[in-house]
Amino acid sequence: MNALLWVLQAVLAAVFGLAGAMKSTQPRERLRPVLAWVEDFSPAQVRLIGVVELLAALGLILPAATGVAPVLTPLAAAGLAITMIGAAVTHARRAEPPAIAVNVVLFVAAVVVAWGRFGPYAF
Repeated sequence: MNALLWVLQAVLAAVFGLAGAMKSTQPRERLRPVLAWVEDFSPAQVRLIGVVELLAALGLILPAATGVAPVLTPLAAAGLAITMIGAAVTHARRAEPPAIAVNVVLFVAAVVVAWGRFGPYAF
């Protein structure tokens, strides 16, 4: 189970690290063709979402790998789960079912990591 949690952490960190880097460094106009939902948010809000995703990606790996404040790993996973709830709500308002499905998969992965690292497979 510990190996599964590490794999989930790595996958989540890669997905959110790349997505966060894109959202925090690209102007909204360049994101619009790929991420239509950015029209609903200001450029500062899109950048903030990107920064949050980047920090969460770092929080999934670094504390666990270094042993410094490992409680941050399940907190990062829980934060990503909450972020995915907000993302699903946004996509539901925009009637984008495929995006909601992606949010649900990422939500489940984040919840499994949070459960495992808060509970029986903590560091």
